[in-house]
Amino acid sequence: MKHWIQAARLRTLPLSVSGIIVGSMYALRPTDNIDTPTEVFSWTIFGFAILTTLGLQVLSNFANDYGDGMKGTDNEDRVGPKRALQSGAISPAAMKRAIIVTSALTLISAMVLIYFAFADTNIGYSLFYLVLGILAIASAIRYTVGNTAYGYRGFGDLFVFVFFGLVSTLGVNFLYSKQINFDLFLPATAIGFLSVGVLNLNNMRDEASDRKSNKNTIVVKIGGARAKQYHYFLIVSAMVLVVVFAILSTYRWDQYLFLLAYIPLTKHLIAVYKNQETKALDPELKKLALSTFALSILLALCMVSLIQDLIVNLFLGGR
Repeated sequence: MKHWIQAARLRTLPLSVSGIIVGSMYALRPTDNIDTPTEVFSWTIFGFAILTTLGLQVLSNFANDYGDGMKGTDNEDRVGPKRALQSGAISPAAMKRAIIVTSALTLISAMVLIYFAFADTNIGYSLFYLVLGILAIASAIRYTVGNTAYGYRGFGDLFVFVFFGLVSTLGVNFLYSKQINFDLFLPATAIGFLSVGVLNLNNMRDEASDRKSNKNTIVVKIGGARAKQYHYFLIVSAMVLVVVFAILSTYRWDQYLFLLAYIPLTKHLIAVYKNQETKALDPELKKLALSTFALSILLALCMVSLIQDLIVNLFLGGR
């Protein structure tokens, strides 16, 4: 059980649900706009959206372990923690079975989610989300598995941005509102950038071993120095986009408390700037993932005005 938990890479799970949290709380927010439907939020949809996303992330981690292990990319040159296949703790056959089972469970969860979102009222939307779910599962597996694995050709960043940024945030919000909320493109893009930042950090750490194994990630293609610049762009752009979103949404002063998450993000940028040894980047993976999760939680609380309610109740006696 310990080895399976390690293979699931629990530290990546909070990051994967960040978009779900923001997209869901946007549906729960109070609104005076008569063109925006109210009371569209559903805890059932929220629960199955979280469950489906976690399944997709665990599947991606299992498939990554299997694909890199079978290709020999996870070897003695690898900087990060040893993977399950690399260490021999889990056999290739067992990991393959786990990938199949996780795929099936994730698909079932996605189908239940689609049913609660649309029931039998809109077959077109249901079919679209079913195809989207199958594509997400296939993409999670094909990242490193197979001879045409796109993670070995530098397309991993695009997958992460689309599915854990845009689809996660905008897609889940559509399940509630049945409409595209264009205001959400800014935080969706921000979360996508931060998620790609985690992957880029991982690839910067593994640049030397990936280059030897012909895993042509973006970092391998552009080199470590430019990868740092790319990283700065991802993190800083994400921070700016969320602030612009808050300004356009005419947030009150208390709704800017999501800026607290910018403190660890800024410290992370400084650490990456000063870094001279790639193996020292490994602890930054967890820090960036948790900072992104913290940003999503704070932004979600600000969206639904819970920050103001807490301040009123704690300091003003409920007035």
